[in-house]
Amino acid sequence: MGAYEQLFRHVATRVPAELTHRVGVTALRAAAPVLSGAALASRPVEAMGLRFANPLGVAAGYDKDAEGVLGLARLGFGAVEVGTVTARPQPGNPRPRLFRLPADRALVNRMGFNNAGADVVAARLAALRERGAGTVVGVNIGRSKTATDAVADYRYSARILGPHADYVVVNVSSPNTPGLRDLQGVDALEPLLAAVRAEVGATPLLVKITADLDGDGVDAVADLAVAQGLDGIVATNTTVARTGLASPADVVAAAGSGGLSGAPLVGPARAVLARLHERVGDRLTIVSVGGIDSGAEARARLEAGATLVQAYTGFVYGGPAWPRRVLRELDGG
Repeated sequence: MGAYEQLFRHVATRVPAELTHRVGVTALRAAAPVLSGAALASRPVEAMGLRFANPLGVAAGYDKDAEGVLGLARLGFGAVEVGTVTARPQPGNPRPRLFRLPADRALVNRMGFNNAGADVVAARLAALRERGAGTVVGVNIGRSKTATDAVADYRYSARILGPHADYVVVNVSSPNTPGLRDLQGVDALEPLLAAVRAEVGATPLLVKITADLDGDGVDAVADLAVAQGLDGIVATNTTVARTGLASPADVVAAAGSGGLSGAPLVGPARAVLARLHERVGDRLTIVSVGGIDSGAEARARLEAGATLVQAYTGFVYGGPAWPRRVLRELDGG
């Protein structure tokens, strides 16, 4: 067991998960100037008119407010997707709202899109662009909890953030904002995506879907993405399912509701990836996320049709050396 895993098991797990996460992001921001190098150039990928130094990115949810981008790039990630960002600042759901299931190498979160809002994040991204991010930076946007007009809400975020993003992702798949997943239905999604596209112009645009969509739902979103000229699909977000977990039932119950991420998503995420690739082939960039915790798993997703991969929970459990270790494994080293 490595030093980080020892620290995580014996120290970090005794501290509330959200506090540990906050400390981690703060440390990344502080350490960025002394961390050496930019994103590790390993298996570079050309996609959506962008050049990724490598196919491994940080999934949305880790760096909600664009505070740790430089540090994450210097750990080796080829892309950082910040957010989810909403039009206005919001505190998110009541705490505690982030929980570990160590026996499953999983997390349960019901954060509720806590973030500083589009204006603050846009200012940070503008400053970051002036300095040079050292990696591709995507922005994941979601609906404000109090928004009565979802389309107008997303449009505002897209208008403010789009000019500072290498790509934009429309998140309609978090289980923690009431009614959000209803926007995955084609009737609601079509005008939403058209409105965001009108704001971001030529900036690559993707949509993020849940692991809980059935096959017909995946097909419908895939067809819509192609018809509307989207650049890609991010698959998948967290799941509300709790089947097949190794954690004791009382531990799972204590974590409560919210999205489950980490190793239990391997099966569902692979299944959605296969369905998407069968439906769209190479017409769209597919970003596979959910349960990626090793170079072998990253390679399996790329071989199954993903263009890029992302991780969050694997990084949380693996620590700062994890990205480079995964990339070495991916390269066969």
